[in-house]
Amino acid sequence: MQEKDGWRLSVAPMMDWTDRHCRYFHRLLSRRARLYTEMVTTGALLHGDVPRHLDFDETEHPLALQLGGSEPADLARCAQLAQQWGYDEVNLNCGCPSERVQRGSFGACLMAEPALVADCVKAMADAVDLPVTVKHRIGIDKVESYAFVRDFVGTVAEAGCGVFIVHARNAWLKGLSPKENREVPPLRYELVDRLKRDFPQLVIVLNGGITQDEVVQEQLRVVDGVMIGREAYHHPWWLARWDTQFYGEEAEPLTRGDVEEKMVAYMEREQARRGTGWHSIARHMMGLYNGVPGARRWRQVWSDHRVKGETPREVMRRAREGFAVADALS
Repeated sequence: MQEKDGWRLSVAPMMDWTDRHCRYFHRLLSRRARLYTEMVTTGALLHGDVPRHLDFDETEHPLALQLGGSEPADLARCAQLAQQWGYDEVNLNCGCPSERVQRGSFGACLMAEPALVADCVKAMADAVDLPVTVKHRIGIDKVESYAFVRDFVGTVAEAGCGVFIVHARNAWLKGLSPKENREVPPLRYELVDRLKRDFPQLVIVLNGGITQDEVVQEQLRVVDGVMIGREAYHHPWWLARWDTQFYGEEAEPLTRGDVEEKMVAYMEREQARRGTGWHSIARHMMGLYNGVPGARRWRQVWSDHRVKGETPREVMRRAREGFAVADALS
C-alpha cells in the first residue's frame, strides 16, 4: 500500500511551465508539496538528450517524472532511467487531449485502452522499485458514465498501480483545444469522490479547477490528495501556506522578498554553471507579487527584454523601485 500522505498536496505537470527552474521556485515556497516534471515522451528520452530532460536540483524532492508513451518496453526503460536519476515516482500521462499527443497514441486516448495501460503499468512496475502512478480524466468525449472511469481504474489497479491522479473533467479528443479542454468540459468532483469510496485501498488524488483553501480542505476529507495546476503557477504565493495549513507544520518566517533573493542567487549559479540566461528562469516567478501594490511594474521590469544584458541582482533592484508601500516585500 502506498503512503497516502505523500500525495496530499502536489503541483501538476504542465507543459512549458513546470521545468526544473519552475520546480526550484515552487520548492522555495513549500517543503512538502510533491512536484512533477513536464511530460517527457519516451522517444525524447530514448533517442534524445537525457540530462536535459532529467536533470534536477536535489532540493526538488519529492519529485515525480511524468512520461508520455504507450509502448510497455519503452516505458519500462524510461522508468529505469527515472530510478537511476533519483526520481521518487514515475507517472504515466493518460490525460492530455492534444492532437499531437493523440498522434503518438498516448495521453487521454489511452483511456479507451485500459488493458494496454495495464500492460504499460506492469512493465514499469516490474522494472523499478518506484511508485508507478497514472494521471487521467474521468472520461473521453461524450462518455459520461461513471462505469467508464471505474472500470479503467479497476483494470489498471490490478496491474500494480496504487495511485490515481484524476482530472475531474472529460477529455474531448476532437473539437476542443488543450486550453478549452481545461475549461469547457464540466468539473465533476463527485465522480472522483465516488472512486475513493469504491477503491478505498487506492490513493486517489483530485485535480482540476481548485483555487481556494476551503475547497482543498473539503476534498481532503474525502480523497487522499489534491493536485493544483494553473493556480499554483499564476498565484505561487499560495504555496507558502501549504505546509502550515495542510501538513500541520509550524510556520516559518518567509517573505516574497526572501524568495526573490533566493531566486536571484539561483539565477547566478545557473549562469555560472551552465550559461543559462536569467530571463528563462525569471519567467516562472512573474506571479510572486500578485496582489501587492506595484506588482505590475515589478513584472514589467523583470520581463523587459531591454534589461537582459544586466545582472539579475541589478534587475531585482530596478524592479523593487516600483513598489508603492514600504512592506511590499513581505
